[in-house]
Order: sequence, then structure tokens, then C-alpha cells
Amino acid sequence: MRREPDGGTTYLSSARRPGGVAARIPNSDQWSISPTLGGVPRGDGRLNHDLLPGEKGPQDACGVFGVWAPGEEVAKLTYFGLYALQHRGQESAGIAVSNGSQILVFKDMGLVSQVFDETSLGSLQGHIAVGHARYSTTGASVWENAQPTFRATAHGSIALGHNGNLVNTAQLAEMVADLPKENGRATQVAATNDTDLVTALLAGQTDDDGKPLTIEEAAAKILPEVMGAFSLVFMDEGTLYAARDPQGIRPLVLGRLERGWVVASESAALDICGAAYVREVEPGEMLAIDENGLRTSRFAEAKPKGCVFEYVYLARPDTDIAGRNVYLSRVEMGRRLAKEAPVEADLVIATPESGTPAAIGYAEASGIPYGSGLVKNAYVGRTFIQPSQTIRQLGIRLKLNPLKEVIRGKRLVVVDDSIVRGNTQRALVKMLREAGAAEIHIRISSPPVKWPCFFGIDFATRAELIANGMTIEEIGTSLGADSLSYISIDGMIESTTIPKANLCRACFDGEYPMELPDPELLGKQLLETELAAGPANAAAEALRRP
Repeated sequence: MRREPDGGTTYLSSARRPGGVAARIPNSDQWSISPTLGGVPRGDGRLNHDLLPGEKGPQDACGVFGVWAPGEEVAKLTYFGLYALQHRGQESAGIAVSNGSQILVFKDMGLVSQVFDETSLGSLQGHIAVGHARYSTTGASVWENAQPTFRATAHGSIALGHNGNLVNTAQLAEMVADLPKENGRATQVAATNDTDLVTALLAGQTDDDGKPLTIEEAAAKILPEVMGAFSLVFMDEGTLYAARDPQGIRPLVLGRLERGWVVASESAALDICGAAYVREVEPGEMLAIDENGLRTSRFAEAKPKGCVFEYVYLARPDTDIAGRNVYLSRVEMGRRLAKEAPVEADLVIATPESGTPAAIGYAEASGIPYGSGLVKNAYVGRTFIQPSQTIRQLGIRLKLNPLKEVIRGKRLVVVDDSIVRGNTQRALVKMLREAGAAEIHIRISSPPVKWPCFFGIDFATRAELIANGMTIEEIGTSLGADSLSYISIDGMIESTTIPKANLCRACFDGEYPMELPDPELLGKQLLETELAAGPANAAAEALRRP
């Protein structure tokens, strides 16, 4: 394990694996470990979509977790919190811990259970921790972009984790380029994601006289300039911070331990680590937790626009968002779907697992029996073995297998949460037909997805969305179903019990909660593109590695 001291702050790379080669990332205090094992690339823990070419479901940005708890094993609490949030990101995981005088950061590519073991967790001793599980929405899926991000400051250091996606990334890169130079050198960032830009800005702020600001002072100055979705957990050596964008697009909650505090992306993560739910972090609010207790400040007026897709698919069913349980919302979506799109059938089945609550609600409201018609292999998609063409042709059968004895000769209602490209549903219909289903009626517990998301969900491009340019009848014919129906937007929203004006519905109706920059200033690979373009602009200068 490689340690690199710098002014009382230590950064740990995950160099424990044999065959790995440690290398300093230019202009940073970080060490990278080459992901090799005996010269052969090892699995990185990312979900493998090659089993069904061209199909990838909605992916969320990240899960974040923070804890301030003297006397507790904060690294292990964070590990279990991230474990509960694994569904929000599977590409990389990391934990930063402070013991009051230094911060240790440990991160790597892979699932939480692959990145950490007893040895690595045991090395992270302290009373403050922040953790992160990542799915990339800005920046490539590489080690440098794993989180928490880390930077030295004039007062110590900062480690930060971010759930969401920013829409003024190019502007932030220019702000980083304009930061005061130190020893004649401009601030450089080793990563190509929006999170590292925010970290650099928080670390490099000064007042009008050039005096470095504290992290708390810098946050009050910088956060009003950040646009997009952000639920942040960050820390210096002595304080845990949490902040949420003025729209509150991504969830963030506060919990209480007997001897401390916890912040997390979802309330279910509080349950896992034994913390009592206190409240949500409000939109436009920043929390600071230290030995003097919890204090709160507001950096922007709240303009709530929570993501409705959290209720549809992203969040765990045992999570509460804005006072509404996600499972109950999904069951109610199924009930309303049954009333809006009835059909004569013999059995209601779900596309597991995300379609299950809505299928239960549909069966309840329609009076049609609910049954298990599909068995899911929970571990497919987390394989590092590349499938051969023969196995790839099996496609969805590696993920789902029909119970032929249950569905043979039956008229089926198949309930799913959403359709993106339609490849999964098309393959599913074909498989159910081959298994003997008499009729197949697809019911979707969200409206047609017609618009891309710029706030943390990695949808397909608009051209790839099957609902863009096709009628519902045409989509049903394309899938090979006997009928297809979606829930209405109003039916979905009413199921959440949240006022329509307080929800972001942009992926369904194209009404974005804020003004967006020009299309060329958006996109997952924006910073890589700027870097490749050369030093002609300030954004590229901030990112350029010597």
C-alpha cells in the first residue's frame, strides 16, 4: 500500500493488489494503481451490457454517504452505507476518513465489496468519513475520475463526493483556470469530471485581499455559481459538510446516530447503519457538523424540482423521498395504470425486480392474479468474462428465464417501469412467446421517455429513444406485443403525492427545471473533448496535464 505524505495530509491509493504499478498523477497528490493482475487487465466492476447489444437501462450518477461520529468505526459505517447505495453506481467506490489531523482516501474501480476488505477498512481510522459509489455521467469511467476527490488547501485538505450532474461544467473549468496561481503555476486537475472542478474551486478560493478562505467560506461563495444537480458530501480535517442544489433534484437525507450524524443519498442507507432519520437536506441548504454540533446555512433560495424518476426506478423501494415511500408510489402507479389501461388477461407478471411493485398494484386494482413468471439471475451483468457471440445471442435469457409451467397458454400482463430503446422488451416478448404465452400485453408504469436527462441519469441520446418519433401503437408493434400502454404523466405524478410543480419531469415532457447551455457545452465527455481540443481555451488549460 503506497502512502504519500503532503503537509499532514495522506492519500492512499489501492495498491494492495499484486501486479499493480503505482504512478503519480501529474500535478496532484494522488497515486494511481494500474488495474492489472499478472499483466492481464482485471475486472473493473462495471455492469456489462454486452449480453444484450444496444440496450442499457437508465443509470443513476452516484451514491454518497457521510458520517461524523467520534468513537465509531466510521470507515465500516460508510462501507455499509455505500453497500446500501450500490444500485446508484457500480463503476468505482471510495472512502475518505479524517482523524482530525489528516485525511486518508482509498478508492478503486469496482463494486464496494471488491474495492474494500478488512485490511483497507482497518487502515482508515478517524471520526469523519465520506464515501462514494460512482456511475459516470460526466467524465470517463477511469480511476482518475473515481471519488471522493481530494485536494490540499491552505488550511489543510478537502475530500468530496457528488451525486448528480452539472450543466455549467465548461464555465466551472474556466473559473478553475482563473484561480490565483501558486508559485507561478495555474491550478491543474487530474480528473475530467465536474466534481473535481468543484473540489478545485472550493480548495482555491481567496478573499479580496488574497487571504485563503476556509472550506465553509469557500462553499458559501462557490455553490451559488454551480448549476445543475448536486447532492454533495465533503469534509476537511475537522468538519463534515453536506449541500444540495436549489432544485433538490437528487435526494439527500440527514440521520442521527447515538454519538454522531449521518448524511446519505437515500434513507435506506440510514437504516442499514442504524441511524435514525431526521429530515431531508433542503434544496439550497448546506450543513456543517463538527465538535460544536450541527449548523445550517442557505446559499440559495429553494426551488424544489425533485426527480420523478427516483420514484419510478432509481431509488430503492424501501427509501422515503420528500415524505413519500418509494414502494408505495410504485404500487400506486400500478393501480392507476390498471385503471387507465385495463385488459382481459389471466396473469400479471413483472419484469423483475424494478417492475414488481407496479405489477402488484396492477393486479390488485384489476383483480387479475399476480404471479412470478420470470426468474432473474441476480449476478449476470457483473461478470468480467466477455461473452462469445454464441452466448451473446442468448441475450436476455442470461438475465431472465421464463417459468414455462406458469405462463404456458396464459394471457399475460407484463409490467415494467420504463422503456428506453426497447431491445429488452422486444427480446422478452419473443422469449415469452416461445415459452407458450397466448397473449402478451405490456404495461409501463411511467410515460414514454422522449428526452435526455442532464441531471444525473445516463439515458440514451434522444435519437436512440424508441418513444421519440414513434406512436405508442407503433412501439407495441415493434416490440411484438399484443398491446402496449403507458401510465399518463398525471397518473404517475399523482402516485407520488408530490405537487407537479415540485417535480422534474423533463425526460417525459421536455420541460427542464433550469435553462440549459448550448448543446456543445453538454455531454458526458465534455471535458475530454476540451482537453483533446488543445490549449486554445481556458477550460482546456485547466485540464491540461504537463
